[in-house]
Amino acid sequence: MDIFWVLFTLTLVSVIFEFDYFRISSNYWAWTLVLIIYLVIFSSIFELYDLQKASKFEIVLKNVILTVSATVLFFMLTPYFTPSLPANRLQILFFYLSMVGALLIWRFAYITLISSPRFYKKALLIGDIAELNLMVEALQKSDPNYVIIGYINTGEKTEQLISSELQQFEASHLKSIIEDENLNEIVVASSSARSKNVTASLLKDLNSLLIQGFPIKDYTQVYENLTYRVPVQHIGKDFYKFFLFSRSNHNKFYLFFLRVFDVFMSIIGLLICLVLIPIVYLINFIANRGSLFYTQDRVGKNAKKFKIIKFRTMLKDAEINGPQWSEKGDNRITPFGLFLRRARLDEFPQFLNILKGEMSIIGPRPERPVFVKELSKTLPFYKTRHIVKPGLTGWAQVMANYGSSYTDSLEKLQYDLYYIKHRGLFLDLNILLKTFSTILFFRGQ
Repeated sequence: MDIFWVLFTLTLVSVIFEFDYFRISSNYWAWTLVLIIYLVIFSSIFELYDLQKASKFEIVLKNVILTVSATVLFFMLTPYFTPSLPANRLQILFFYLSMVGALLIWRFAYITLISSPRFYKKALLIGDIAELNLMVEALQKSDPNYVIIGYINTGEKTEQLISSELQQFEASHLKSIIEDENLNEIVVASSSARSKNVTASLLKDLNSLLIQGFPIKDYTQVYENLTYRVPVQHIGKDFYKFFLFSRSNHNKFYLFFLRVFDVFMSIIGLLICLVLIPIVYLINFIANRGSLFYTQDRVGKNAKKFKIIKFRTMLKDAEINGPQWSEKGDNRITPFGLFLRRARLDEFPQFLNILKGEMSIIGPRPERPVFVKELSKTLPFYKTRHIVKPGLTGWAQVMANYGSSYTDSLEKLQYDLYYIKHRGLFLDLNILLKTFSTILFFRGQ
């Protein structure tokens, strides 16, 4: 719809006004194709397709202006594939304002109509109330248009749900609930551990509804589709029934292409690193008074250890009391080190690890052995991350917040396992685009 309304508006402007900088015709098809490519790339980078942000106009306004500004700039800077600059420079302004206007009007219509309550997808949860708390919270945060209207408890009656807005229904009234609440689907937490109190009558009703064509979905699949994470904490011993590994993990063409890309990017990254070293060394010598680099043991593919190398961002003897997580507002991080982290400049020496084959550009971030041992005791299947090479950036890095708690580690594990499960060129490209967003918006720690 973004593409349609932008092209429609530009066509309309060219008909009404004396606007001939951009024309859609068979003779100039390359112009349209390049514009579409730039628009899609920068829309992804500036988060126009993030559902949470797309439902708030004040955020959309900023992101549309950034997207169109970058699109128009790059469109003008590639004259071999795009039209030459017009003699009347006002046509560039027409071009810019037409795209901004088209996107803002369409996005306002999307927020007003499609994101409005009458277009919500209404769902009913069936499961153990002891675990429904986390389920409801995760699903409602992931998509503003997906609404859990209530639940049927198949577990103990003693627990209380966190949200008082949710209604509790009786299993015996299932068919009337669907009609009264105008439900779109039923979500079932189907693990055997949580199904022990499901009555034969409820199973019969669910089977009857399924035969009639009413959507009944497994919670783990709904969770994965909405959040782009694998809910390992809700799968338990049935994990390997759900966790079908991506064929790309053993696809020789994909792995060869990935390695070529890693080598190419690591050479470029190391050349940039050589330019950065004198500058970082000088400021580091003045501000930090310590070594330029630091190395640290990390766990790589197949749980093999390797030495990661980074620009130092902390004070000397930062871990004099032993290994510890880096937290938000960590006073061990120097002011210059904080800048290096925010700008991701401290990561450039890791291109050496990538060139050596110890890491990849994209993959789960490598963790320290002591923390791997600690997290493996509390987080199910944490070591599964080591099926693939660790990466400089990854799905967890662009989707999750930086954190050092159990909940944060669990969230990052869910994203990492989603990446391993769905690994492929399109997901890799998505991660690269989102990485640019992370850098541009100075996110992270």
